[in-house]
Amino acid sequence: MAENVLSYVCGTSDEALTFSTLGSALKKTCETWPDHEALVSCHQNVRLTYAALAARADDFAAGLIALGLPRGARVGIWSPNNVEWVITLFAAAKAGLILVNVNPAYRLFELEYALNKVECAALITARSFKSSDYLKMLVDLAPELATARPGALRATRLPHLTTLIVIDADLHPGTFRFDDIPKLATPECRLALAAIESSLQPDDPVNIQFTSGTTGMPKGATLSHFNLLNNGYFVGQSMRFTAQDRLCIPVPLYHCFGMVMGVLTCVTHGATMVFPSDAFDPEMVLRAVAHERCSALHGVPTMFIAELDHPDFFQHDLSNLRTGIMAGAPCPVEIMKRVFSEMHMSEVTIAYGMTETSPVSFQSNPDDPLERRVSTIGRVHPHVEVKIIDIEGQVVVRGTPGELCTRGYSVMRGYWGDEARTREAIDVAGWMHTGDLAVIDEDGYCNIVGRVKDMIIRGGENVYPREIEEFLFRHPKINDVAAFGVPDVRFGEQVAVWVKLRDGLASSEQEIQEFCRGQIAHYKVPHYVHFVAEFPMTVTGKIQKFVMREAMIEMLALEIPQTA
Repeated sequence: MAENVLSYVCGTSDEALTFSTLGSALKKTCETWPDHEALVSCHQNVRLTYAALAARADDFAAGLIALGLPRGARVGIWSPNNVEWVITLFAAAKAGLILVNVNPAYRLFELEYALNKVECAALITARSFKSSDYLKMLVDLAPELATARPGALRATRLPHLTTLIVIDADLHPGTFRFDDIPKLATPECRLALAAIESSLQPDDPVNIQFTSGTTGMPKGATLSHFNLLNNGYFVGQSMRFTAQDRLCIPVPLYHCFGMVMGVLTCVTHGATMVFPSDAFDPEMVLRAVAHERCSALHGVPTMFIAELDHPDFFQHDLSNLRTGIMAGAPCPVEIMKRVFSEMHMSEVTIAYGMTETSPVSFQSNPDDPLERRVSTIGRVHPHVEVKIIDIEGQVVVRGTPGELCTRGYSVMRGYWGDEARTREAIDVAGWMHTGDLAVIDEDGYCNIVGRVKDMIIRGGENVYPREIEEFLFRHPKINDVAAFGVPDVRFGEQVAVWVKLRDGLASSEQEIQEFCRGQIAHYKVPHYVHFVAEFPMTVTGKIQKFVMREAMIEMLALEIPQTA
């Protein structure tokens, strides 16, 4: 390759993008594979064919219209993984409503913010989840529920919310039961549904997903039918998906990993989606994979680590596994190798993306050389452009780190009700600035080396946390590790790591540092080593390094250097 080739790639494909809506896609799949098993919910003991799923979605959509929800209204769903979540996804899309994915881990303040930010008219909610009593929280926010007529809530703190639908057998004051909604539909509602469906456009907004909000308040990424369907399809193509595949989905549906790379990947290929439990449980995942003869498994690295290290791991027959996706956080090379060898996932892929890009923009391929598959995020997705830029916004040459920017069909319509933050993220040329530091090599393979904000600058040297983490994963005692920067008066920043050891093992700061010396540059050797039982995590399995950083500053009473 000629010298100074720029870090710009564009994904090509013999397959064109599909200009369709979610409802039309489900209808097409149903016509092709009506009797094929579409969905298995192990914890609910429910199985639905594609014909049954489509019928349930139609019935619920007509019921939503009976409630008087107008086209374009925002409908929230606050629930762990279940059949009702999937039905709601397609029903809302068919009825011309915009589904708002509410994080199951949200508490009062976050829930109030999310519902009011996008002016939710209705909320479909579970009764409770883990330690969260959803109904109690809603009554705390809207005490008017106690005397409200179902569908006619008028709450001071939730002024836009009129309708609450509870996924529960019991009837609660001021609410509807999920299973009663289809019964509200009249023949006129079904005619209205057909008219709405025929007028929907693929570019219409269909979904709002809130970003993690590690700094500042969460932003509502607004996504279209076109965004989501095409991304789900091409994710499946990279895994060589067919209607014979059965995908185990332990990742949450409220997140793009579960909803797009799980549900929509299956629907666009006629494959079967298998939900092992309402929330991640390694034992339930292993049991579901074995019992349902799953050929594919999704997860973030921490999930795969928990499965591999489960004491009963070798008691489960995982021999039917072939593929799946590890994504959502940097994927340690050593864990990838174990997934290959111990879980039989010879065609497992790595995927990279972000909520704002529907989400995937890079993915590895089963044909890629083994070393590339375990050490990179693969190559650019079809119909997607990517460039790597420096701090001045100039495209860098191949092999040089810089910020990853992406453009194409997958880029969101914008942040709901926030033009200023949309303009900060998407520039005038249509490039989405991801905030991730990446390198593209001469063959087009990409590596994420950190976050622009996470990069450690120690004494003028740029240090990428991912590089330190990959090295430390080679230590035989280390189960998981996270590297980040903490303030230092002399060097500006120092490298700190949090280490989670394998069960029953002990280590010391000195042992970890000695393991690094002579193997990586001196300025990358961790100055601080802290041993923990668990990491602070988001519900999607992303490690919250800002929480670690704050904890270390307080623990060590570190002085924050003054800047001009």
